[in-house]
Amino acid sequence: MSDIRLVNLTKSYGEGNAVSDVNLQIGEGEFFSLLGPSGCGKSTTLRMIAGFIRPTSGQILVGRDDITALPPEKRDIGIVFQNYAIFPHMNVAENIAFGLKLRKLPKAEIARRVTESLKQVGLAGYDERYQRQLSGGEQQRVALARVLVTEPRILLLDEPLSALDKGLREEMKFWIKDLQKKLRITTIYVTHDQDEALTMSDRIGVMSKSRVVQVGTPQEIYERPKTLFVTSFIGHSNVLDVRVLRAEEGSALVSLAGQELRTRNGGGLSPGAAAKLVVRPENILMGSALGPTDARLEASVISEIYQGALVRYRLKVGDQEIVAERQNQAHVERFPPGAEVTIGWDPEWSEALVA
Repeated sequence: MSDIRLVNLTKSYGEGNAVSDVNLQIGEGEFFSLLGPSGCGKSTTLRMIAGFIRPTSGQILVGRDDITALPPEKRDIGIVFQNYAIFPHMNVAENIAFGLKLRKLPKAEIARRVTESLKQVGLAGYDERYQRQLSGGEQQRVALARVLVTEPRILLLDEPLSALDKGLREEMKFWIKDLQKKLRITTIYVTHDQDEALTMSDRIGVMSKSRVVQVGTPQEIYERPKTLFVTSFIGHSNVLDVRVLRAEEGSALVSLAGQELRTRNGGGLSPGAAAKLVVRPENILMGSALGPTDARLEASVISEIYQGALVRYRLKVGDQEIVAERQNQAHVERFPPGAEVTIGWDPEWSEALVA
């Protein structure tokens, strides 16, 4: 079994924690991303799993094995760093064979595995090339092949796309995900890039200030953020000041600019308290697009911004601004600056969170 469990995992430096009481369970064959800003603890967590950093407390379990105290070479884990660490004095075949030679495998077995690994990563025929003859994406594939050829139980990826330009990054994220699905290898991917995490992951753990603050599928993380941090870090949201009128399990009634709105209850709300109402720009409906059960507000158009496939509106409700995005299609209504318009959204696509 190659599922992973992190149990109360903590790493302290002096009086501060780089990682605080992290509890995660990652399924066998799952592609799991640790997502968060710089300094949140995601790379420290990855390095503890790899064995490069010793936890202050807690456990790391792979299947039934407690690997917390094992050295890196005894963990059967492969890791790819953001700089790839290709040896410039070795050709591609020698780079890939490096870990197998350390394990003292027979020459014939090493040659067979290197050939298969090159095919696996789409670099058949690149055996004799050196680092200087490889593109960034090809170097990344060599780094992956060098890890995968050792047949590890777990694959760790530490921001492996950060050194690539945007176009190549887009191409490589799909390639890595396709390869991971094909190999069915349990993978933990560290990134600060939300698009990478949303595109590639089966599940995501969002980290902030040394803690995991939410775990869920990409859809759950994006559509049902549990905290204001997750809301602001993942995608773009309107975060509006409201007053709670009534709070029930799962739903709430709030007041915005003197208008009452039904919304989802993010938890911890109490009548009369200030709260934050969160709604994504793409979920805001305007004019005739509104349905009979949608929450409704009267707004004025500040600006209409043409963005090709999208039209973005800045709207004013009371003394607060709301951004709405609409697909640029021939049949969709347009609203010029200065227009008065009714806007709204399905209450299930908004959420009230503790301010």
